[in-house]
Amino acid sequence: MTQYDYIVIGAGSAGCVVANRLTQDGKTTVLLLEAGNPPNLPEHEVPLGWIKLWGSEMDWAYFTEEEPHLNGRKIYCPRGKVLGGSSSINAMIYIRGNRHDYDRWQELGNPGWSYQDILPYFKKSENQQWGASEFHGVDGELSVSDPIAPAVTSQRFVEAAVALGYERNLDFNAEQQEGAGLYQLTIKDGKRHSAAAAFLVPILDRPNLTVTTGALVTRLLFEGTRTVGVEYIHQGTIHQSFVNQEVILSAGAFDSPKLLMLSGIGNAEHLRALDIPVVVNLPSVGQNLQDHLHVAVAHQATQDLPQPASTSNIAEAGLFLYTEGRLDAAPDLQFYSAPVLWTHPAYAREGSGFAATVCVTNPQSRGSVSLRSASPNDSPIIRMNYLQSESDVQKLVAGIKIIRQLFNSSIFDEFRGEEVAPGANVTSDEALRAYIRETCDTVYHPVGTCKMGTDADSVVDPELRVHGVEGLRVVDASIMPTLTTGNTNAPTIMIAEKAANLIKAAGRVLEQVSLKTA
Repeated sequence: MTQYDYIVIGAGSAGCVVANRLTQDGKTTVLLLEAGNPPNLPEHEVPLGWIKLWGSEMDWAYFTEEEPHLNGRKIYCPRGKVLGGSSSINAMIYIRGNRHDYDRWQELGNPGWSYQDILPYFKKSENQQWGASEFHGVDGELSVSDPIAPAVTSQRFVEAAVALGYERNLDFNAEQQEGAGLYQLTIKDGKRHSAAAAFLVPILDRPNLTVTTGALVTRLLFEGTRTVGVEYIHQGTIHQSFVNQEVILSAGAFDSPKLLMLSGIGNAEHLRALDIPVVVNLPSVGQNLQDHLHVAVAHQATQDLPQPASTSNIAEAGLFLYTEGRLDAAPDLQFYSAPVLWTHPAYAREGSGFAATVCVTNPQSRGSVSLRSASPNDSPIIRMNYLQSESDVQKLVAGIKIIRQLFNSSIFDEFRGEEVAPGANVTSDEALRAYIRETCDTVYHPVGTCKMGTDADSVVDPELRVHGVEGLRVVDASIMPTLTTGNTNAPTIMIAEKAANLIKAAGRVLEQVSLKTA
């Protein structure tokens, strides 16, 4: 039998940070379990190579069920199965979200999660190329840098937005998020800087940290409602490890609820139907699933354009804006500009081109994650319910029209060829809605399935402790009550930084209680 102070499940963006922070105290022992392995594909470090990682051994390669509002399409959902998790296969964009996102979390019953509360945790992780400021830190492990060689069409996208009256924004992570600019990236020395590269690899020699890869956790172990350890399969053998203090579940928005349910925490009716003994009836597990969805406008170019640099992440430039002029809320549309013909395969063309996509930052559609069976080897049932809400469709229609305005600007006259998607003949709102349902795709930002809060619909409390049990926290994007405005990797790292402080504080209290009772 092996015993540790803490067991962290999942070495993704959150798990790497938690393992790093907890083992800073040399007396604290941590076991970090990861179902994947260390990255071993050359494309992993090359920013431009991220799409080649999809479907590889580094990807869980999940699919949704048939989406009823997307013509029955099953949507591919890449998720990192590797040290670093999805930060090892993502497009590396560093966006924190909007201050209104976090103030809203606090309003929903989560004290300590306002923007002012969480800003120090963003700064703590960050090594910002621009230097330290009110909004940025330089002492953190994660490199945040400008794109090295952005394509000319990406720069023209920003210029076109400014020409149309949108503000130029040099820093989406500072005082104001609205406007157009180039995205900053988690790249260091021209290579991907994943959470594993930043937070885990430099500390692998800590004697109080044990990292086991290729370890599929099958269930949590309980004594009554107290979490005492985990069971996992490693090299074909079942192992059990136990904890003195807590288990931290950081498996992501699909696999964290899956593991809770496999362990008897979830909707009792669903669990009993699969002959899983119920530990806690918590129907909210796996509910509240949210994701960003985007749709493209693409043009062929009238001349051969240079191929994107190896340091390009493809989605080089962006724009945040309000469709309804609500300055008391977060922007409701986010755009990505790409120097390639980035579009649905049905609209693919040979040759040079450029594209932009738009996504709704605050979608109203909600989905769920449930168990396919009681076997940990089976993928979960993922129902996104994309475009369930008509307001999400209407905003995407508005976004397509804005992209067309940008691309029809005189700034693109030099490059603008035929619009290949959706096509110049697709003009009515009805036709655009049909195009959206035919071609829209995920932006890979699933969150919300272990919602933080104190209401009946929540899974964890504001300190990320699972309701109804002891010694168990969820620390990853699944705890978000609502989606943040933008990409979710940076917010997930922030969540882990804050959680590590909460865990350390609780550990000190437990130690004091133990000493008093000894």
